[in-house]
Amino acid sequence: MNKIETIEIKPIKEYYNDFLDWLEIEKGLGDKTQENYARFIQKFFKWLKIQNLENLTPPQLTLEHISNYRIYLARQCFTKKGEALKKSTQNYYLIALRSLLKFFSEKNIPSLPPDKVKLPKAQKERQIRFLTLEELEKLFNAPDISTPQGLRDRAILEVLFSTGMRISELVSLNRDQIQIKKHTRDLEISIVGKGGNVRPVYLSERAIFWLRKYLETRKDKEEALFVSYRGEKVLKRLSQRAIQKQIKKYVIKAGLPLSTTPHVLRHTFATDLVEKGVDLRTIQEFLGHKTPLATQIYTHVTSKRLREVHRKFHSGRRLKI
Repeated sequence: MNKIETIEIKPIKEYYNDFLDWLEIEKGLGDKTQENYARFIQKFFKWLKIQNLENLTPPQLTLEHISNYRIYLARQCFTKKGEALKKSTQNYYLIALRSLLKFFSEKNIPSLPPDKVKLPKAQKERQIRFLTLEELEKLFNAPDISTPQGLRDRAILEVLFSTGMRISELVSLNRDQIQIKKHTRDLEISIVGKGGNVRPVYLSERAIFWLRKYLETRKDKEEALFVSYRGEKVLKRLSQRAIQKQIKKYVIKAGLPLSTTPHVLRHTFATDLVEKGVDLRTIQEFLGHKTPLATQIYTHVTSKRLREVHRKFHSGRRLKI
C-alpha cells in the first residue's frame, strides 16, 4: 500500500525561496525577471506584516485579503516621487501574487485559484501630439494659394489653429457667421459644439486675412463657409472626411509626422495658450469641454512651464549650498 504524502503547511512568507526556485527551475525565467518577481512579491509580504498577518498560511488566504491588498496598492503605495502607482505598475504586483498562487496549485498546497486575482485594465496614458511654430509654418505653407482650393485649405488651417475648433464644428460654419469688415483685425463668432452647447471662438488677424482672401474667390450662393470644388465649380459643403484627406496631403508635403490630424491643431491651439500662462479653466471654456477632466491632458504643459519658471526665478538658486 502506497504511503500518502503529507504536505507541511507553512506561513505564506516561508515559501519565498521555494517560489523563487520554482520560477528559475520549473518556469525557466531569466535572472532579471526573477529579480522583478522577487521584488514584487516582497510588496505582498510587506503588506502581510503591516496587517499583522505574517503567520497567514496559503489555505487561510481569502478573497477579502486579496481585495484589501489591491486597495493598499492603489491608495497607500507611492513612487519615489510621491505619486500613486499607475494601474500598469499595480498589475505587476498582482501578476506576481497570481504566480505565487499558481506555485501553490502546482505544489498541491491548498490556496485560492490563481484566476481569483483579477487584473484591472491599465489605462493608457493619453499622449497628445501638438505642433511647434516651425512645424505650423511648414503646414500653413503647404497649400497652393494660387488656386481657390488652396486658399480655402490655407483658411481652414488658420481657422483651426486660431479657434481650437473641432473639425465637426468647422464644417458646420456658414458664410453669414463670418462678418468681416474692411478694418476687422479680430473677430468673435458663436458656434454650436458638442451637446448643442453654444460657445464663442475667436479669429485672429491671420485667420481673418486668409478667410478674406478665400471668400473673395466665392461668387456662388452656397451658404456653407467651406465648400468642395470640381475644377472651378462649387459643389457643396465640404465634409469632415474631405478635410482630413486634404490635411493628410499637406502633412506629407510638409514632411510632418503622419499622426498630424486636424485634431492636432486643436491640441496645438490649447498647448500654445497654456505655454503662454493661460489657466486650464479658461482653456476649458475655449475648447468647449463640459468638465475640467477633459482639459487635464494639458497639465503636462503646465507642469513643464512651472518647472522652468521655478528653475529660472526661484531665489534658492542664488543661495549658497
